[in-house]
Amino acid sequence: MFTGLISNVGILCRIETRGNGARIHVRPTEPWPGPLTIGESVSVQGICLTVTSCAGEVFTCDVLHETLDTCSLGAKREGALLNLERALRVGDRLGGHFVTGHVDGTGIVKAVTSIGEDHLLDVMCDRRMLAAMVEKGSVACDGVSLTISRLDADGFGVCLIPETWHRTSLHALRRGETVNIETDLLAKHILKSLSSTTQACRRLTMEDLQSAGFLQ
Repeated sequence: MFTGLISNVGILCRIETRGNGARIHVRPTEPWPGPLTIGESVSVQGICLTVTSCAGEVFTCDVLHETLDTCSLGAKREGALLNLERALRVGDRLGGHFVTGHVDGTGIVKAVTSIGEDHLLDVMCDRRMLAAMVEKGSVACDGVSLTISRLDADGFGVCLIPETWHRTSLHALRRGETVNIETDLLAKHILKSLSSTTQACRRLTMEDLQSAGFLQ
């Protein structure tokens, strides 16, 4: 579990193709408060991965084909900036929102606009993900916890304050590039519950009501 508050930015040193996916080698640009350990979960560009090895400043993670098909990581080139966050510990401050690191899909950057010192990021994505979004609600873009400021039929917009812009990889985004999207965990569960209730109601027939004693 993560918060979407990026604690470090890494550089993709190497990506190796493997039979069941890929292995990435990442070097953080700043030292961690404490060293990473093998088996630890870390969010890389919004994707929950497991540290498989550590050699000096560089750590590696294995990425399955299923994950590569869902996210933008497989399209990254060596030298790309990657948002990093270590897993939330019990008792830590929750400054963003609950982020699982299980990406729902990707979106396409429609525009990046400067508004004074702030920036507006417009992203296009499919309606399946938009259904789990609300204005002023939370969304994670490349692992960054953001507040939805605009929502329409084909996408959404989020505002980035200077701190977020400069301390994450979002400042490197350009129009047409892909971002990883994870919608709000609570919104997804509510949507699933409502969908199940609606389907159950649609299956209810007059015969069901009669057999239950509601009709004579």
